[in-house]
Amino acid sequence: MSKIVECVPNFSEGRDPQIIEAISSAIRATANVTLLDVDPGTSTNRTVYTFVGSPSDVVEAALAASRVAYQLIDMARHKGEHPRMGALDVCPFIPVQGVDVDDCVQCAKEFGRRLADELSLPVYLYGMAAEKGAHRISLPQIRAGEYEAIKDKINKDEWKPDFGPCEFVSRWGATATGVRKFLIAFNINVLGTKEQAHRIALNLREQGRGSNEPGRLKAVQGIGWWLEEAQMAQISLNLTDHDVTPIHAAYEEARNDAHQLNVAIMGSEIVGLVPLKAILQAADYYIEKEKLMLLEEEQKVRLAIDRLGLGALHPFHPKERIIEYRLNVTNVGPLARLSVEKFILSVGARTSAPGGGSVAALLAALGCGLSTMVGQMTYGKRQFEVVDSTIRRLLPPLHDAMIHSIPMIDADTDAFNDYMMAMKLSPVGGGREAAMEAGLRQAIDVPLHLAKHVDAVWQTLVEMAAVGNINCKSDLQVAARCLKTAVQSARDNVIINLSNAHLKDETYKTETRQAIDRVAETARAQCRQVLDILEKRSQ
Repeated sequence: MSKIVECVPNFSEGRDPQIIEAISSAIRATANVTLLDVDPGTSTNRTVYTFVGSPSDVVEAALAASRVAYQLIDMARHKGEHPRMGALDVCPFIPVQGVDVDDCVQCAKEFGRRLADELSLPVYLYGMAAEKGAHRISLPQIRAGEYEAIKDKINKDEWKPDFGPCEFVSRWGATATGVRKFLIAFNINVLGTKEQAHRIALNLREQGRGSNEPGRLKAVQGIGWWLEEAQMAQISLNLTDHDVTPIHAAYEEARNDAHQLNVAIMGSEIVGLVPLKAILQAADYYIEKEKLMLLEEEQKVRLAIDRLGLGALHPFHPKERIIEYRLNVTNVGPLARLSVEKFILSVGARTSAPGGGSVAALLAALGCGLSTMVGQMTYGKRQFEVVDSTIRRLLPPLHDAMIHSIPMIDADTDAFNDYMMAMKLSPVGGGREAAMEAGLRQAIDVPLHLAKHVDAVWQTLVEMAAVGNINCKSDLQVAARCLKTAVQSARDNVIINLSNAHLKDETYKTETRQAIDRVAETARAQCRQVLDILEKRSQ
């Protein structure tokens, strides 16, 4: 798995296209870095750049962009609606794939040190990279007073920069760099005044109006401003943890407050990129709220875009704005992406993998897929409308089980390959034995997980057998047999690995054997129940 870090520098220039493009060009010119998005704002006079690459490459790109900004931006003349303290106001690093927070902290420190050394600029560490006390964790705390306050602030002991001189550089100001979770810059459009938008922002943001009057939403920063180019106000929110406060929660709370003020909300916009999970969270909320049934990811994304009004100011193109789509990130491995013909030929090749475990996972996916098909062939048809409410309940878990089965096709082969790598280690030093036992446990856990995954499907399949389209009777019969065989095959894989002499933990072996035997016995009984129900049905 390649190491991918995202960098989202915010430069204090959103009006001059030549400067915006010059910074973009510096990023594009950096080897092995992909510039994903450039989002300028005229009223904010600020441009948010989003690019990704390896840890070392994103640091180089951020430095290249900063060198250009140093030549072209003069903060002494800067005016804009967004709070700011420097030409490069903030430069966060965010873990995306194959890296963790510690890796990104190293990126921030390396970037901050080199920026300060090369250009003699003051740089602060914030967020998860902060080192000098709690007052430097929050970006708004560091930015308090903005550019105009730096000249006096920088000489105070508590505000000496982490890197660079304690000197005011008028053309630059100061820069904050750090590590954070994926921040979603979310602006809600208001047909009202700047003051009304700001009033709502104060109600929502965690800080509220101060310690005595906190806001309602955790992990949310916010202000209200006037968007001159659109002739409307905006509630500008930073959602610093969308698992704590999702997009839809902020949007609905803003709508409620706007209703109390008798002003209209006219959709919203996301600045930069957004994680797929955040969009699907919103979709799931509106699906439940409106009692809808949507299965496909593409339909859910379209629903979220519509209900949040994300295209109100500018078109929202999912392939361009959702980070997983831009990076083509998928949890489906190379085996699962093969054609049917090539997969079969790879199974039949003179190699140990892919083997029975991957085939078992494929059977599980096919069994869940057939079950989903039967639900699809039942739902919405007039002759079966009496069971519509039941099918609406049964279909989503079957569809989800189908989708989640697919990555397991590669997981088994990956586990086998890891074990084989451990076997090749040198026997000197004791590391080989530990690696082999860890590899064996993984080779056991993968098929055990597959068996438990199928185990969770049986009750839904039993219910589907009783009400599903009778014309699809044989499809459900095949589905049940596929799922039973998948579990039995997973058990065979578990048992053979439990017998390996390199696995020493007898308690683990006993408990695992008991667990897989229980699941296999359930599969036999539940498959028989599904088949019996179908045999007795005439319509």
